[in-house]
Amino acid sequence: MVERERNEGDAKALSAGPLPQEGVPDKTEGERGKEERDGEDDRKEQQEEEEKWSEIRLAVEELSPPAKLKHGGGMPAASPPPTLPFLGLSHLLLRVLDKIGPTMAVLRLDVQRNIERLQELYLLDPPKYSTLTEIVEKEVKEGTARKVDSCARAVLWLTRSMDFTITLLQRLEDSDQQSLAQLVEAAYTVTLKPWHGWISSAAYKIAMKLIPERKIFTSMLVGMGQDGTGLKDEIEKLALLLQPLLDDIHSMMAKFRLDKLKST
Repeated sequence: MVERERNEGDAKALSAGPLPQEGVPDKTEGERGKEERDGEDDRKEQQEEEEKWSEIRLAVEELSPPAKLKHGGGMPAASPPPTLPFLGLSHLLLRVLDKIGPTMAVLRLDVQRNIERLQELYLLDPPKYSTLTEIVEKEVKEGTARKVDSCARAVLWLTRSMDFTITLLQRLEDSDQQSLAQLVEAAYTVTLKPWHGWISSAAYKIAMKLIPERKIFTSMLVGMGQDGTGLKDEIEKLALLLQPLLDDIHSMMAKFRLDKLKST
């Protein structure tokens, strides 16, 4: 409790800005201008560096365990699915959907709402809700897990959306002849379609008309200034790391009998 109060006090102090220092003269206008220009240059350099990292590489980095935990897979097999990395991956999922374009607007909105719902609960007490199991178990005990706005549903649909994304990426590298529209259709059929009601399915059919060309999507996936030669290896690495986490979450939802929930 003392530690938490200290942390909250530090956060308030930081948000209030730096304290004035006695005996230190104010910077001249020229010095302040130079600092601002230097800061702007640093921000531009950081932004350019981040753009070189594709969402796939960032996801691999997010899932890769510390060296001492590596045993050929991603998360330790016995541990419950962690909340924070899951939220990080969900944000990366949004960026991949953005690259597909307006066709994924409906799915993207659902993903965004589910992230916000889950993140809001997590931030109330990060240690308490450090794993997805704790979050879902809480709502199961309260009898709210099946409600439309529950965090349990958010976890389920975010996981299904990741199923869709990794299936699409794998098909992208496995088939050279199909268009992106065909690949999206195939991935949707085996991951999201079984759980969509007629409203969601109808919205998807309309959106399918707006899918970009495969070449454009691939170029956006690899990141700025990258040639894309290692894209297949990166997708395979991501699938190897991500699939055990998705399997653990699906098993957890089945344990609580929440794995068959559908949308309207």
